[in-house]
Amino acid sequence: MNNKLEILKKKLIYRAEYRGTKEMDILLSSFVNKYIHTFDEDLLIALDEFLKFEDETILNFYQHDISEKNIEKNKISGIFKDFKI
Repeated sequence: MNNKLEILKKKLIYRAEYRGTKEMDILLSSFVNKYIHTFDEDLLIALDEFLKFEDETILNFYQHDISEKNIEKNKISGIFKDFKI
């Protein structure tokens, strides 16, 4: 089980670091690297779902609290919304 979580963490770190725009690479990789080792399996799964949204959707949610693609209000989105680089 531990190995499965480590693989998931590595996948999430990679997905956060290579988004397509440098700004989102920096924002999401900083967020993920700060919190990933404190998240349990449920939060890692929620983070995986969160990272599936497009960069523009995540950025609009972060900067303007616009959730055009229905980013679920949960613990991950709350932590992300409060995150500052």
